[in-house]
Amino acid sequence: MRPRPDFGELSLTRPLEPSMLARFSAGPVRTLEEYQQAMTLRAAVYMAEQDCPYEEEYDGNDFSGTHILVREGTRPAGTCRVRWFADFAKIERSTIIPAYRGTPALRVLMAETCEVISRKGYRVALAQIQSRLWPVWSRVFRCQVVTGRPHFAFSDFDYCEMEIPIAPHPQALTIRADPLQIIRPEGDWDQPGVLDRSASRPAEAA
Repeated sequence: MRPRPDFGELSLTRPLEPSMLARFSAGPVRTLEEYQQAMTLRAAVYMAEQDCPYEEEYDGNDFSGTHILVREGTRPAGTCRVRWFADFAKIERSTIIPAYRGTPALRVLMAETCEVISRKGYRVALAQIQSRLWPVWSRVFRCQVVTGRPHFAFSDFDYCEMEIPIAPHPQALTIRADPLQIIRPEGDWDQPGVLDRSASRPAEAA
């Protein structure tokens, strides 16, 4: 899991406290086991609690997005998915299991999510939220409901759109970033990866 998400915190209504980060950690999903944990959390919340049909919960977008996990120690507490568009990121499938609702797990998860979005160079995120949950999200994010847009419904819930400003990251990745940096594992761009180590081998002649 990543260290403190400094720039991601700027999208929150208040910064994380050290005790929150001592208890919870978050980071992008990079292994099959972590992916299975994320899918299990979503099944527990959306399918078991909200009676969402399987084919609506697993909607064909899980292999085209980035999944983030938050944990207490080694125990998964929540997850979300981010999908990437030309000029905005979309935060979706945000899930905290019942045992961790009302704890800092959601704030730590969202701070890390916004940190990854910021590092990728995005300045705004969109979320489609269940309208009944606006009071929750408005306490977490510096955000606003998109005005002039009608509510809409799917999977038996009423939804509205929420925009979240993303702070500019001083180390945002660009097309001219170090070529080895941008092929490192998602969210771990500052640590040498396996391909950095392979670069020490002699290259074949062209």
